[in-house]
Amino acid sequence: MSGFIMNLHLIVTIVLVIFLMSARSMRFDLRSGATKCISEDIKSKAMSVGKYSVVNPNEGFPVPDSHKITVRVNSPHGVKYHHGDHVEAGNFAFTGAEPGDYTACFWAPDRKPPVTVGVDFDWRTGVAATDWSNVAKKGQIEVMELELKKLHATVVSIHDEMFYLREREEEMQLLNRATNTKMATFSFLSLVVCMSVAVLQLWHLKTFFERKKLL
Repeated sequence: MSGFIMNLHLIVTIVLVIFLMSARSMRFDLRSGATKCISEDIKSKAMSVGKYSVVNPNEGFPVPDSHKITVRVNSPHGVKYHHGDHVEAGNFAFTGAEPGDYTACFWAPDRKPPVTVGVDFDWRTGVAATDWSNVAKKGQIEVMELELKKLHATVVSIHDEMFYLREREEEMQLLNRATNTKMATFSFLSLVVCMSVAVLQLWHLKTFFERKKLL
């Protein structure tokens, strides 16, 4: 029994590590008039949730207008999934319609004198985006069963990620082959042009010397 518990603890640790790999939590500074964009590689049909908030420079008081920001979240093809204008906090959630790099951009309006805005940002995708606390409350399941559900969801996510990476690898291989074919064709055409120019130069020199009666 103790061996099973140790294995379960090891599995839970692996799950937590994978969660951290699929989650991005940070705090950064944003100067007035500047923009900061953060990208996340999300595969198709993957869940993604995020939340952000401005660090209040005066605790206990409302956030001043000088520290409110504009936030946009776009897909790789420019589709807007979230937009917040002159806000101090917000959140977003969406399911990726296409694979690629999704971007979250933060912009602080230009101020005189300039100010520095602190922003807390948390972005989770895939399994890490699932609210397991709500799952546990709704199902009223035991802790061990909840951990097994997490493990199953993680395995499914890893399985899907492997196929996604394999598709990306095949796309890169096709691109490399097409590039190599184009480069080979270009090299051959360049060689033909160089040979043609050399032949024309020889013909021109021969004609010139014949006119001058040097040959």
